Amino acid sequence: MRDFPAHPFDDDKLKEECGVFGVIGVADAASFLALGLHALQHRGQEAAGMVTHDAEAGFCSARRMGYVRDNFTSRKVLDTLPGTLGIGHVRYSTSGHKGQTAIRDVQPFFGEFSMGGAAVAHNGNLTNAATLRRELIERGSIFQSSSDTECIIHLMARSMGRSIPDRMEEALRKCEGAFSIVAMTRTKLIGCRDALGVRPLVLGRLGDGWVLSSETCALDIVGAEFVREIEPGEMVVITGQGVESNFPFKNRSSRFCLFEHVYFSRPDSILGGRSVYETRRQIGVELAREAPVEADLVCPVPDSGTPAAIGFSHESGIPYGMGIIRNQYMGRTFIEPSEQIRNMGVRLKLNVNRALIRGKRVILVDDSVVRGTTSRKIKEMILDAGAAEVHFRIASPPTAWPCFYGVDTPEREKLLASHMSEEEMRRHLDVDSLKFITLDGLYRAVGVAEGRDPQKPQYCDACFSGDYPVVPADMIEKGFQLKTAAE
Repeated sequence: MRDFPAHPFDDDKLKEECGVFGVIGVADAASFLALGLHALQHRGQEAAGMVTHDAEAGFCSARRMGYVRDNFTSRKVLDTLPGTLGIGHVRYSTSGHKGQTAIRDVQPFFGEFSMGGAAVAHNGNLTNAATLRRELIERGSIFQSSSDTECIIHLMARSMGRSIPDRMEEALRKCEGAFSIVAMTRTKLIGCRDALGVRPLVLGRLGDGWVLSSETCALDIVGAEFVREIEPGEMVVITGQGVESNFPFKNRSSRFCLFEHVYFSRPDSILGGRSVYETRRQIGVELAREAPVEADLVCPVPDSGTPAAIGFSHESGIPYGMGIIRNQYMGRTFIEPSEQIRNMGVRLKLNVNRALIRGKRVILVDDSVVRGTTSRKIKEMILDAGAAEVHFRIASPPTAWPCFYGVDTPEREKLLASHMSEEEMRRHLDVDSLKFITLDGLYRAVGVAEGRDPQKPQYCDACFSGDYPVVPADMIEKGFQLKTAAE
């Protein structure tokens, strides 16, 4: 039976990129991988994979389509992945065949080298992957997948480095874009971030073992102690003797992804020493200061708008209420989606609390507006329930530019903010008011009191500003145009 999206309007949200997780020095590594990947499921729901190593069995792998809970919770599967060392990956297709992942594209990827095997899992996107792929194929490489991550394996194979970490360093120096990587050999767990540190990666301690993870929430689920973040441009090599660190890439100012704070990371994670939940609550506070409005109720669009709505309510003094209820058990669409059923889809996932909404002037707080289709549907549901007014407050600036660093963003012309002003978007959505947090306001919410430095931005905010910290070479080759001085 074909799987359909859980929600027909899910394409109106930016898709989480991927999640990576690795462990070393623990009995039954596969069970820890399953728990860690389950905690990172929000970063990718299309597929998951694991590779482990055992002294007797060697390298073992399993790759499956769908959720971690549906594929990696049975003892029968986990018993095929013995060992005390392993890495795992949850995927949303940000490269290759987007939205139609093939099993060959599911990570981790494995390669056998002269000094032994290695597996690699990658969160992010290489902006020069097409160029690298073309050059590698011309030199005789045979690719098995459509993923940009496979370029790393082939570059490692061509390296003359004497160890696998040396080969990985050499390979990654040729890669442009964003990468947070976990990798493994027979005896080593390796973690690495690109020089800008666009994507997250953290280090944890688990008894006598060690953990690498995209987010701290996955450390919590396995009972690991958070040690520190892997620094931008850092590579760590972990063995039974401990953690070795070096910085093989040219030093550059950090440009961590600002949208991780807004939406991608789980609210119970810690980023840059700050609680993601507290940052999102503070976004609501800033929104209330920047864009006040007279109303009767502050209502989140669940679940990502909830912390910002709480902050907005607290700062404005307008009561907070659960005006929209999310069906927590909504999985795949369980009815063949005819057009009539498809039009009901948003109600399968979200339902209006009519008794609370009726007659009220409602402020809806959401994390973003991408195409605007979901916002229109939710607005119609709120009005159908008898709301007197609908005001949107958005916990991010207008998303006007695509991301090329590991987030699946629609083409620029499909982004509402790329060709509409805020007022034009308000009229398009047909709401009483629409206000986005300013970029400076968002920076203040993440702890930068002085706001954004336009000469040297402290974060990667390209999806809002069009200021790309790494030139997207492949996309420019295809005709993408960077921001002009007039924009």
